[in-house]
Amino acid sequence: MKGKTVVITGGTSGIGEVAAEVLAGMGARIVLVARDRARADATMTRLRAKGPGVDHRVHYADLSRLAEMKRVAGEIAAAEPRIDVLMNNAGAMFTDRQKTEDGLELTFAINHVSYFVLTNLLRERLIASAPARVINTASQAHRGAKLDFEDLQAKNGYTAFRAYGRSKLCNILFTRELARRLKGTGVTANSLHPGFVATRFGDQGVHGPFAFVFGALKKLFAIPPEKGAETMVYLASSPQIVTVSGEYFDKCKIARPSAEAQDDQAASRLWQMTAKLTGIGA
Repeated sequence: MKGKTVVITGGTSGIGEVAAEVLAGMGARIVLVARDRARADATMTRLRAKGPGVDHRVHYADLSRLAEMKRVAGEIAAAEPRIDVLMNNAGAMFTDRQKTEDGLELTFAINHVSYFVLTNLLRERLIASAPARVINTASQAHRGAKLDFEDLQAKNGYTAFRAYGRSKLCNILFTRELARRLKGTGVTANSLHPGFVATRFGDQGVHGPFAFVFGALKKLFAIPPEKGAETMVYLASSPQIVTVSGEYFDKCKIARPSAEAQDDQAASRLWQMTAKLTGIGA
């Protein structure tokens, strides 16, 4: 990874921060997309300690807002002559249904649309840097989820787990269609399940009895962030998968996602609908 540039969202806490630190220790230059300046400053301090003398950078954006997604992607594209790895890792879950200023359901906006927008607007940089990699953090939470193309914004029957599971299904379907569209460019796209990780994930978005149950589950079953980041680091750095694309990984190995996550027609339809929502990627 020495000399390579890695752009990462959701890199100021949890598995994203661990992955950023590990990759910085391997010689990579890290470009963070962050919202919280205090956490970004703390992460940058650790990155500089891991990779001294390297020009690590941070860009600030609220990845729930389309205008912010587009702005920060444009800033990164203008600032970075090459991007070797793009790690879409920002994620959230919310007890109550919330709508963004763009009319999007908040989980869908952060967990899926931000991946779509950043990747499409950084596509030219990635292709120019080939061989390059796109890594999308999905989850086993996609299992049991189904997309309702008549209700992608979850207006009907919203629950936190249902919205989150659907967003993770979107991640895998997006990755499959992205890999198809990138074929022959030298840029690969893969998704992963990091495991049920003990991080601050969900701390701000979940509340009430749901927060108590979710917190109890994390205490009982969660793995440490260092373990959860292993597959992310593997996908970013392993020479063994330089040509592997369109796959879903678990514990650093190719895994089989749900039948719904292997539906190429659904993947194409999701792409087309997201392109229409965002005005890019058609």
